[in-house]
Amino acid sequence: MATEKEEKKVYVNKKGLRLDGRKIDETRPIKITAGVLKNAKGSCYLEWGQNKVLVSVQGPREALPKHTANPLKALLKFTYRMAAFSVPDRKNPKPGRRDIEISKVCGEALEKSVFLEKYPNSQIEVWAQILDSNAGSRAAALTAASVALADAGIPMKDLVTSVAVGRADGKIIVDLNKDEEDAPDAVDMPIALMSNSKEIVLLQMDGLFSKKEFDEAFEVAVKSIEGIKKLQIKALKEKYESKEFEQASKLSEKALPKQPSNLLEKDLPKQKVDQKTGQKKEEKKAEVQ
Repeated sequence: MATEKEEKKVYVNKKGLRLDGRKIDETRPIKITAGVLKNAKGSCYLEWGQNKVLVSVQGPREALPKHTANPLKALLKFTYRMAAFSVPDRKNPKPGRRDIEISKVCGEALEKSVFLEKYPNSQIEVWAQILDSNAGSRAAALTAASVALADAGIPMKDLVTSVAVGRADGKIIVDLNKDEEDAPDAVDMPIALMSNSKEIVLLQMDGLFSKKEFDEAFEVAVKSIEGIKKLQIKALKEKYESKEFEQASKLSEKALPKQPSNLLEKDLPKQKVDQKTGQKKEEKKAEVQ
């Protein structure tokens, strides 16, 4: 009976709506907040549907161990971890093959966007912690990590924005949830772009598309990424245009040591040479009696 019910499940109805009421080209609600961790150089908190991601950035700082240092550019170390309570069945906190694979591909994607050559012999550390997960966590982590890097003041060519597109019930849909990932004909394709140049920095596929389906999925992904990038930019603007940031900037400026003012030559005390001693004396103005 359970199998028959699963076969009869309609993932996209006649009105073009999915199980959770979204349209086929509609993402889940996304909320991005930059600069949430005071002890990190840069940070970001992202909610994407049920997914909740916290990312911190440290560095650039000395590359350790020293034999890993590159004299031509910085190393970017991306660490992806899922909390034990992030999924219904308790996850082993020890990093598995999936965690290691996502850490690798996300790190390589972010490397494309950062001017690593500005920081030779150093390393930039990006930590992404998944607090709650429901499909699409790598896209959420990568999107949040790019905001955290920008928050840290790391020079970048462009923000990296990611989304997953796929197929369920024969329809191309964007931002699959867990139920849609488990559809009988499901295909999941995470993709990340630097949208200004349209450079693809991440493209993976779980399943098979026809050429026509791939072209349609890619078009839908690009459109969604443009909307998500606006949310990334909005999050950064909200932090750096806020009154709290302005006040913190003023306090930090006051804490800096004052620089000596540049005196004009006319403001310098005039000096003359004592004919007896040969030493310079400051000319004193005659006091008016």
